Amino acid sequence: MRVLIISDMEGVAGICRWEQVSAGKAGYEEGRRLYTEELNAAVRGAIAAGATEVVVMDCHGAGGDWSFNSLIPDHLDPRCEFVVQHEWTEYTEMLEQGCDAALFVGQHAKAGAERGVLSHTVSSTKWRDLRFNGTTVGEVGINAALCGTWQVPVALVTGDDVVCAEAQELLGPRLHTLAVKRGLGRFSARHLSPIRARELLERAAKAALADLAGAPVYEPGAPCTIEVELATSDDADVYRHRSDVTLTDPRTIQTTAPTWWDAWRAVYL
Repeated sequence: MRVLIISDMEGVAGICRWEQVSAGKAGYEEGRRLYTEELNAAVRGAIAAGATEVVVMDCHGAGGDWSFNSLIPDHLDPRCEFVVQHEWTEYTEMLEQGCDAALFVGQHAKAGAERGVLSHTVSSTKWRDLRFNGTTVGEVGINAALCGTWQVPVALVTGDDVVCAEAQELLGPRLHTLAVKRGLGRFSARHLSPIRARELLERAAKAALADLAGAPVYEPGAPCTIEVELATSDDADVYRHRSDVTLTDPRTIQTTAPTWWDAWRAVYL
C-alpha cells in the first residue's frame, strides 16, 4: 500500500499562534517539533496498517526558504520519505504513479470559519473566499481535489474540530477525522496533550487505512469554475492580464477549464 501524507502546521496540537508557524519567529522551532512528531505518528499508523511506501508532503508556507520545508528531517521516522516543494500543489508524481490513499494531517479551517484556529484559505490576508463550481472550500478542499484528479481517496483528516466538521461536510460522513484540539477562537483552543494527540493519531491513521472502501474521492466537477474573492482590488490586479482569468468585479477573479486541475493551475501555479 502506497500512502501520501499531506501536512500543514496550523492544525497540530499545541499550535494556535502565528509565531509558531512563521519562519524566523520565536515560537517556530517549537511548532516544527510539534509538527514533526504528529507526522511521525501518522507514519507509524500507516506502517501498522500495512503501508509499504509512505511519503510526507509538507504543504505549509512558513515564509521564505522555510515554505513547504518546516518539518525537521533528522527527527522524522526513517521509514518514510518526504518532499520539499517550491510551490504548493507542485508535487504530483506519487499521485500520478498510483497511490492507494492520502492522509491529511494538521489541517486548518477555511477563511472566515467561526472558531477555526488560525483559519485561512491559501493566504491569511489576501483570500477571503474560494469556490469550486459554486461550493466554498478551504485548503482541505484544494488538497482533496488534487488527490481526486488522480482518483486517490482521502482516508483521514486531522486538525481542530472545526476543520474536521468542514471536511466531513465536503467529503461525506464516512470520512475518518480526528480532532486534536477544540477551537475556541482564531487564536485559542483547548488542546489534547501532544503525547495523547500522537497516540490517537497513530490509531486513527491505522483505522482509516483499514477502511479504504469508505474513503471518499473528491471531484469538484467538470468543467470546473474556480472563483476567488480577494481582500482588495490590489490583490486582484496581478491577475488582470492573465488570458484565462477574468475579473468579475474589482476583487473577484474567475476561471473555467475542462478539469479542476487545469482551472487550478490557471489561478495558482
